[in-house]
Amino acid sequence: MTRTLHLNAFLMGVGHHEAAWRHPRTDPRRVTDVRHFQELARIAERGTLDSLFLADGLSVGPNPRHNIQAVFEPLTLLASLAAVTEHIGLIATVSTTYNEPFHVARKFASLDHLSGGRAGWNIVTSAQEREAVNFNRDSHPEHADRYRRAAEFVDVAIKLWDSWEDDALVFDTTAGVFADTDRVHEVAHRGPEFQVRGPLNIPRGPQGRPLLVQAGSSPDGIAFAARYAEAVFTAQQTLADGQSFYAELRRQVTAAGREPDLVKVLPGIAPVLGGTEAEAMALAAELEELIVPDYALAQLSGMLGIDLTGLPLDGPLPKLPAAGAVQAHQSRYQLVTELARREQLTIRQLIGRLGGGRGHRVVAGTPEQVADQIELWFTQGAADGFNIMPPHLPGGLADFVDHVVPVLRSRGLFRTEYTGRTLREHYGLPRPASAYATSALVPA
Repeated sequence: MTRTLHLNAFLMGVGHHEAAWRHPRTDPRRVTDVRHFQELARIAERGTLDSLFLADGLSVGPNPRHNIQAVFEPLTLLASLAAVTEHIGLIATVSTTYNEPFHVARKFASLDHLSGGRAGWNIVTSAQEREAVNFNRDSHPEHADRYRRAAEFVDVAIKLWDSWEDDALVFDTTAGVFADTDRVHEVAHRGPEFQVRGPLNIPRGPQGRPLLVQAGSSPDGIAFAARYAEAVFTAQQTLADGQSFYAELRRQVTAAGREPDLVKVLPGIAPVLGGTEAEAMALAAELEELIVPDYALAQLSGMLGIDLTGLPLDGPLPKLPAAGAVQAHQSRYQLVTELARREQLTIRQLIGRLGGGRGHRVVAGTPEQVADQIELWFTQGAADGFNIMPPHLPGGLADFVDHVVPVLRSRGLFRTEYTGRTLREHYGLPRPASAYATSALVPA
């Protein structure tokens, strides 16, 4: 079977560049206007992208004085986007650290029904210390503890989605039987973190379970992805690093007894597009010039879990501990520190490099040059697709859909129309049956 590229639109405010809200191509007032996000969803669907994705955090960022902090709760927003689209997948970030499995399983099952089978869950463990104090805690759980809780959390959610078999609803009006209770099951889960009786109070969705997505690339994150993920959002700066991550994840997926071709790897890419390379570079420079250093330094401090306030911007990073010794987002910590060391960047240069994608690759160039990079990683064993992070919105997404997607189609790498209805079908993944059913998998 011909391998097909997968593209996800990562929607964030009025653009992924941290200074996008200051640029004349955007209107920052639109960040609380649902019509803005509905427009973005329609643009992405016009390009036959597999899915769109909303990130989320459970606290106000480090410096709201200098950047947009307004963020809709993602499942609520996606329900509104489901109403104005027909095909594109809808992926929401929800933390396992500061939620309960029953709530999360119910919300995603609801979104799957409301959207006709387009729901996906980006599973995160929360990386920011400041989130803890919003949930009756004085401190953030340690990295390994967060992943242990996440594993049990997802196990419980899967049990809840499976608690209704596909044919449990009978609708026999003559006999007065709505559901076959032999096909509705208590999950009776008792574990270190959770006690959940079940069943879920909503029948199985069209996909059986939402698409499971994971975004951590630390050793714990890779192990978690190998066990659960069906798509992985990741960040690498070089082709060699992308190939290394791709190979290691597939190795661990195989070791976990799963088929590696059923786990899609989508690195992030922030395409800064222009009619010529010079135009693209000029736009990138304009955006970088609008960065507020105080905000960017606070962002970098958050990535590293170390307060950099007061350090000279034109000097290097201070000596930092190894990634395993910090409780921050470990894979991003390692990526940032390696980038600074490999290119011998000052703090000022580093925050400039990170402004466009927070560690994801920023590629400035023509549509053909951006398509070249996508094709290179796709054909050279570094990616199954990409998480598209437009620097400014809505224009940056429209530019990608109208100018890069046609190039990818002309090269035979990407679809010209949707051939399936559900998110799982877009990603070429089977629909899992309830664990109580005779077969564990049914065709997509």
